[in-house]
Amino acid sequence: MNKIVYLDAAASFLKPESVISAEADFLRYDYANAGRGVCARAVAVDDMVRNVRRKVADFINADESNVVFVSNATDGLNRIVNIIARQPYFRESFVCAVSALEHHSARLPWEELARQHKISAIVEYALDDDCNIKLDSVPRADVLVVTAMSNVMGMPQDVAAVVRAARAKNPDVIVIVDATQYIVHRDIDVCAWDADFVVFSGHKIGADTGVGIMYIRDSKNLLPDKFGGGMVARVDDEKLVFNSAPEKWEAGTLPLTQICGLSVALDELKKSRPDLGLIKYMYDELKQIPRIEILTNRDATVLSFVVKDMHVLDFGSLIGANGICLRVGNMCATWIHKLLNIDGSIRVSVGPWNTKADADEFISVVKKIVK
Repeated sequence: MNKIVYLDAAASFLKPESVISAEADFLRYDYANAGRGVCARAVAVDDMVRNVRRKVADFINADESNVVFVSNATDGLNRIVNIIARQPYFRESFVCAVSALEHHSARLPWEELARQHKISAIVEYALDDDCNIKLDSVPRADVLVVTAMSNVMGMPQDVAAVVRAARAKNPDVIVIVDATQYIVHRDIDVCAWDADFVVFSGHKIGADTGVGIMYIRDSKNLLPDKFGGGMVARVDDEKLVFNSAPEKWEAGTLPLTQICGLSVALDELKKSRPDLGLIKYMYDELKQIPRIEILTNRDATVLSFVVKDMHVLDFGSLIGANGICLRVGNMCATWIHKLLNIDGSIRVSVGPWNTKADADEFISVVKKIVK
């Protein structure tokens, strides 16, 4: 196959060789199930899981007991809805506040609850002209969903300030933060955010698909949403006695190979984050092409745009045929595209592997397509 220029890191990171090697070695030499055995190999796997959990906890400034392994951010965000709905405090009168920045995974589960009349309303707080959250528009709500960085607009939001605005109106508001794009470019401090739940996916930072993180601040007291092996300490005739957190949240066999790779991916991310200078360079080049309408700020972590009089899918097919991998469509982010009054967009994103030569090749192909 001819050389591909991969400019789709925001969809999924390419995997560093160190991650691939670590997972292959684990499968060849170290694999055993976790939390199920007492042989030396099983104990070693338990230690590996514990060490990776500790590393994640340190990375986001959390306690280990609050860090839960899930399949991905979508899994975590759906589970959070189910967790909240199982708690004694949950009421059908709940109001959930969202913005137009939300990914489908963060917003659709609450939209579905509203359609089923299991919560009373979805309210949307406003964005300013640059598509950043307007703090004075944050309403009183029982649940607040915050996207720390839009996968379309690519600008970090002041999550702590948004949460303060929400708690000023309801100190008991339950805060859910989608940090899936944010974690690639910025450090996370769940305590500074004052968040109740935070999620992100491993594959966005160079780990394998199939593993993500769900932070639960009150992990020890909340009722679990999944049941099975490893999460229950004892089954009595009249009640279940759960293991302590985080084990009570992790029913069934964990994605052990992916957890092993996640550890290495975190190390790689600490050493090398994407070079956003490439985004600025491509922004400046595209700005000179008359048919290009750029949607994002020059300082954004992604470069989103449309081509006048060309459907985004047509553009995607043409640029893909020229060896450039990027994302076109509505990015699973319907509401921000509605706000921008467009059906979809074209998104360029970079990883640590990208070079100026990649950016130049991209610009060259774009000029050929839109001439």
